[in-house]
Amino acid sequence: MNDTPFPSTDTNTGYQADDSSAPDDSVHEERLWRDNGWTARIIKNEDDEGWAVEMIKDGEAEPALVGPWTMGRNKKDPKPLDVSAFNTLVKTAAEVLRRHEQQLRAQLHKAVRVPSADGNDEIDITLDIVPDEDEPYALLSALDIFGEQIAQVQVAPNFKLSKASAAAWVANGFRRPG
Repeated sequence: MNDTPFPSTDTNTGYQADDSSAPDDSVHEERLWRDNGWTARIIKNEDDEGWAVEMIKDGEAEPALVGPWTMGRNKKDPKPLDVSAFNTLVKTAAEVLRRHEQQLRAQLHKAVRVPSADGNDEIDITLDIVPDEDEPYALLSALDIFGEQIAQVQVAPNFKLSKASAAAWVANGFRRPG
């Protein structure tokens, strides 16, 4: 008799608990395609009689992309999803997320370059907003030409960073503005 233990089997799913035999959660159906961390789902377009497709990244509650979907040959049902369409949708949805992250970063991070107090070098002044739900704030930082931090103070999240406000902060010895 062999005493080697067998991987346990989940009675609800019938799948073995051993990771090496874990099921692939990919789905490739006409109206639902799940693969590589994304789900494409064809849905009825509530604005008209057509169809729409939504792309949801795994772990996200909201779709990254919702757009019109092509009608099938019978002009009634949606065209079925396929690997080519899915890959194009993934690429488009990922680009939408990337642009959204860039836009958010641009809103939360500002930078200007001003002369140092002695006028011999330039200093990069950055403003990084921390959008905390309870107590948002921003960090105003000064970096030398080598990227080393010279000073940093906490300011209000609505602090307006401009060349003038940055130069005034430098001239004031990096004391907290206002």
